Amino acid sequence: MIKRIIASLLTTLALVSGAQAAEGTAPLDRFPKARVTDLAALQNGAKLFVNYCLNCHSAAFVRYNRLQDIGLTEDQIKQNLLFTAEKVGETMTAAIKPRDAKEWFGAVPPDLTLAARARASPAGTGPDWLYTYLRTFYKDDTRPTGWNNLVFPNVGMPHVLWELQGERAAVYKEEVDPHDEKKKVHTFTGFEQLTPGKMSAQEYDSAMADLVAYMTWMAEPNAQHRIRIGVGVMIFLIGFLFVAWRLNAAFWKDVK
Repeated sequence: MIKRIIASLLTTLALVSGAQAAEGTAPLDRFPKARVTDLAALQNGAKLFVNYCLNCHSAAFVRYNRLQDIGLTEDQIKQNLLFTAEKVGETMTAAIKPRDAKEWFGAVPPDLTLAARARASPAGTGPDWLYTYLRTFYKDDTRPTGWNNLVFPNVGMPHVLWELQGERAAVYKEEVDPHDEKKKVHTFTGFEQLTPGKMSAQEYDSAMADLVAYMTWMAEPNAQHRIRIGVGVMIFLIGFLFVAWRLNAAFWKDVK
């Protein structure tokens, strides 16, 4: 039994190390956290998620009627967001069939319900990773999809939002390796806009912030409610601490 546990831990460590090695070294931009409590941002993020993400990815642990928690009515959900189901009580399933997805992309696109929590790392939070990832796609003709990503090099996902952002190329400059003068390294310096998108750079960044805000809310819909309860409990405990302190002084004053 002990050998099995050790073997399992070593396997998990190897998988985690491999996943981290596959990630890019690009620094993560900070996600604007205030969007998570902005109902308008969450509603816009839900619209973007349904129109662009739900074609291939699912959110199988979220039901459409849960969107009422971000201010949408059942009628609004039915008319504007209910594309992959018939009833608002159903879960958010992907429009694409798993067999087709595996054939086209080589693997079934992962479920995104908990993506905002699963991507947390020492480099930043899960929302930070998603916010940077969605904004760092660039054209790469060497890739099967024609796209690559700074945060997730050689990613299998195409840039489904390219019409909004436009086509961009990554610009690198060649420098001498500071650790070995005989070697050259390529340092990323920025993006070159090849074709304009439907949105300006600022509009696209704002839209991605809304999308990530929705995905953050989706990963834990009760987060804000939990925080409010926690604050209330702390206020109660602080008040009770004062009462307990005064009672203790009253009970022991004659003994002293």
